[in-house]
Amino acid sequence: MLSAFTARPIIELKQRDKSKIESILAYGDRVLVGLNTGALRIYRLNELPPTARPANGNPSPPSTQTTDSSVSVQTSSAPPPSQDGQSATSAPAGETQVKPTDLLREVERFSTRGIEQLAIIKEANTLVSLSNYSVSLHDLQTFEPIEAPLARTKNASTFAVTSNILKDPMTGIPEIISRLAVAVKRRLLLWSWHESELSPDVTEIVLAEAIRTITWANATKVVCGMNSGYVIVDVETATVEDIVGAGTIGGVAGTQGRFGAVSATGMSYMGLGGYMPKPLSAKLAEGELLLAKDINTLFIDDSGKALERRQIPWQAAPDGIGYSYPYIVALQPSTKGGLEVRNPDTLSLLQLVSLPGAAALHFPPPTVSLAHAGKGFHVLSDRVVWKMDATDYDSQVDELVTGGRLDEAISILGMLEDALLKNKKETMREVKMLKAELLFRQKKYRDSMDLFNEDDVHAPPERVLKLFPKIISGELSAVEEVQEDESENDEQNGTTNGDTAPKTEAHVEVSSPSRAGGFTKYLMGHRRVNPNPETASIASSRRASDGEDNASVKGKPADEHAQDDKDVMEAVLALNSYLAGARSRLQRVIDPATGKLKPRKTQSGSTEEAFKSLLSSRNESDDQLEKELQNTFKIIDTALFRAFMYSRPTLASSLFRIPNFCDPEVVNERLVEHNRFNELVDFFYGKKLHKQALELLRKFGSPNEPDPAAPNLFGPQRTVMYLKGLPADMIDVILEFVEWTLKKDAQLGMEVFIDDSENAETLPRDRVVRFLGGLDIQLEIQYLEHIILELNDMTPDFHNRLVELFITRLKDMEEGEEYNDLMERLLRFLKKDWNGSRQYSLLTAFDLIPRSDPRFYEAQAVVLSNMGNHKQALVIYVFKMQDYAKAEEYCNFIHKTQEVEGASPSQTRRGEAEDQGDAKPSIYHTLLSLYLTPPPPHAVNLGPALDLLSKHGSRLPATSTLSLVPDTLPVSELESYFRGRMRSANSVVNETRVVAGLRQTGLVASQALLSLGDGIPGGQGGKSRRVVISEERVCGVCHKRLGGSFVAVMPDNAVVHYGCLNRAQSGAGTNYLGAQAGSWGRSGGIGA
Repeated sequence: MLSAFTARPIIELKQRDKSKIESILAYGDRVLVGLNTGALRIYRLNELPPTARPANGNPSPPSTQTTDSSVSVQTSSAPPPSQDGQSATSAPAGETQVKPTDLLREVERFSTRGIEQLAIIKEANTLVSLSNYSVSLHDLQTFEPIEAPLARTKNASTFAVTSNILKDPMTGIPEIISRLAVAVKRRLLLWSWHESELSPDVTEIVLAEAIRTITWANATKVVCGMNSGYVIVDVETATVEDIVGAGTIGGVAGTQGRFGAVSATGMSYMGLGGYMPKPLSAKLAEGELLLAKDINTLFIDDSGKALERRQIPWQAAPDGIGYSYPYIVALQPSTKGGLEVRNPDTLSLLQLVSLPGAAALHFPPPTVSLAHAGKGFHVLSDRVVWKMDATDYDSQVDELVTGGRLDEAISILGMLEDALLKNKKETMREVKMLKAELLFRQKKYRDSMDLFNEDDVHAPPERVLKLFPKIISGELSAVEEVQEDESENDEQNGTTNGDTAPKTEAHVEVSSPSRAGGFTKYLMGHRRVNPNPETASIASSRRASDGEDNASVKGKPADEHAQDDKDVMEAVLALNSYLAGARSRLQRVIDPATGKLKPRKTQSGSTEEAFKSLLSSRNESDDQLEKELQNTFKIIDTALFRAFMYSRPTLASSLFRIPNFCDPEVVNERLVEHNRFNELVDFFYGKKLHKQALELLRKFGSPNEPDPAAPNLFGPQRTVMYLKGLPADMIDVILEFVEWTLKKDAQLGMEVFIDDSENAETLPRDRVVRFLGGLDIQLEIQYLEHIILELNDMTPDFHNRLVELFITRLKDMEEGEEYNDLMERLLRFLKKDWNGSRQYSLLTAFDLIPRSDPRFYEAQAVVLSNMGNHKQALVIYVFKMQDYAKAEEYCNFIHKTQEVEGASPSQTRRGEAEDQGDAKPSIYHTLLSLYLTPPPPHAVNLGPALDLLSKHGSRLPATSTLSLVPDTLPVSELESYFRGRMRSANSVVNETRVVAGLRQTGLVASQALLSLGDGIPGGQGGKSRRVVISEERVCGVCHKRLGGSFVAVMPDNAVVHYGCLNRAQSGAGTNYLGAQAGSWGRSGGIGA
């Protein structure tokens, strides 16, 4: 029920006064009353004392409730009349009674007949009246006639005035313009006041038929109601447009419409004496108008276009309509009702006030700047004038909420301005949340969650989760669940005990206006709480009819249980969308990865509202706000996880792959309960609970047989994958849990350390080396090779350790394929040159290598070679290993190395050919000396020596070489050697000749270029080059004509003034000159 207005009688004629009230005019604290005798009475409206006002600021007359519990019917009875014929406000005993009005003056000869209509033009201090079928103008202060009657207004039926601030079309300066529209049969007469001065021009517009009502739509357009329909007239252009709508009111003026004499309704009226319903119209807010004829209505805008609105469901044709912010009011005949107050948005009846004998409505003149400034209006009968005071808007909203009319409350709040309410935003938010809760109890879960998630609601998750059972909301749930057997006992008691069943039904009805059962009963059926006042009226009106339905439901427990499960699933699916939206809003203000607040200032300016709407407190520091937001995020994510586990278990893993605030205890409990260990591992990883995750992986991966509860986690694969994703600072955890994977599958486990990833490359290598060394030498070797050979680690300790491990491992191995492979790796590592330096210690390596073991002879030779002891290395190859091919290969390698470090190959050949005596002996000479003059007890090796001389004789100087050859050796054996030496000398001579020829050719080409030029157009011309200077040719630097001035020719044939030469050479215009040189050079003119 609603008490939007309270009726207060302010004027009542004395019983002995035979006059009747015809019209009134209220402005400021004055009330003008026009009587049927032609007299005009002027009253002053008194303010009520504080003791006479209720809490909401208005007196509350007694009210009685009709059968419709949602409509308030107020019956107003006037207080006992005072001595002067006016009602007085009651006051406590001992206090003076305050009259609502005081009669200030009565103008008896104001008119010769009854005053039918009154209005004022405040800016012109003019009173406009309709009496004796004509319009008159009087002075508002003295009530003396200014022009009575107004010319051309004879037979006038009605008029309307308006005042507006408009810009002058010539100057653009705003000014107040008032207009008066008078209906004289078919003619519409228009007067205007500009800055309180009456214009002498009178506009006359003739319509199709007689005008019965006039209403100003805006400053320049007026709506005229006629028997056949409505038209809208533009007073500036004198254009007339018919108002055509989808309803029964719109039609073409001048034709017989639905209300004409030829229609069925018209025929019935004709039978009653030709009565036609009066076309009514009223201006609403925001440029809308309401047209009414009989019980039919049409909404239009101020341009005359029909709006898509349904008709007002009037039971009878009203006598008058109007608009008092923000409601539509209609005066019904006293025999059929009273004053109706309706919501202009929903058109619902909110209040019905019984006013005996009420005949007309009076609203403040439409000259106010604010729509709500004129709230409150007057109702008059023949004897009484009531002032309809608007109650406080906050109390109106409270009444609607208390009465369960939440849709009406939301609609009214949407129409009211912010200044009229204490806190419109919070009130609207609270009412919408109440509406969402009601929709939830009505099993409209999707609509409920959408309303909770609206931008101007953003309901706190705690409030939403209270509607759900503990399986979804946990400790936040306000639903009291009982055991299944207790529930069955309650149902049995309810069917057998006559007192218990209605009581149980009452509680169910409080929580839902629909039939009890399903998820509604599951959630709310066993709650022993007081009935919700929002739905108490609805529940009370339906208890009797729903009792039988409830009994029938209780007779089917199996079906009810199935319905419960279906309702729970539907509700949880709807909850998912709300939680996803709430989570998205939280992410605008808090980073889920770090849990820190984001900067509040954004371009849209909505970040502050985004998180403050989620919390009840407003004045708090950033630290407190951050903690509360983290707690809210935890509630949302935990509830979202529970909802996923209930409705879509497969979606739970998607929540764990992103940063979240889920409660680990809840997640662990629910996932273990459902044997979803794979998702549990993902959750632990996201929450950085790595040790718990790895313990779970070890539990299911290390046994010899897979566990049926988690077969996907069997084996070391998942653990290795998890460890590869951990950062380097988790080295302790990595080493703790990688051990069992290495024992289970060494190659797979080593991927944790040798994988091509940043995590593996940044691990502390010294700790890894020590750890692997304690497990298996082979794993340590593999890791050291990886970091040295692939990651190019130059740490000497790692190099020394790898050499030591190679040698230690080889000592204990038998020869075979694996041994050969490891020995090859050792030799390759010893030979490797690390950017010109050896990172391992040569002395340490030499000491580690066994001297007497033939298997390590080559390793000794490599180390000796790296130490620069080439002769000792060759001794090992020649005498210990007796591998002459490797000895030669070693000499080739050393020779190439020396060539790279020393002179070029041509210089080397020339030096060899010159047979310098003081040259340092080559590596081949050292090898040859070992062959021909071996140390005792070794014998001379002529075969390898002759083979060396035949292959590399050119690299062996003749003097030193021949001195090594035994005297007994035949000369024929040295044929290949001498042939190689001669070929080498001839190659040097031929090479010198070729170089000389090439140099001579280059000299000739240079001389030709100097003398003749290159022959390229625009290129170098040589000594015979020329440039052409025409009369039009200009300097490329100063862009002036060259004329007969001194000029300078650039190397690219560009010509500039001699004085501009310095600037040209500095680069100011060189590129430009060069680009133009070709075209200039080919132009005709004087040769220079």
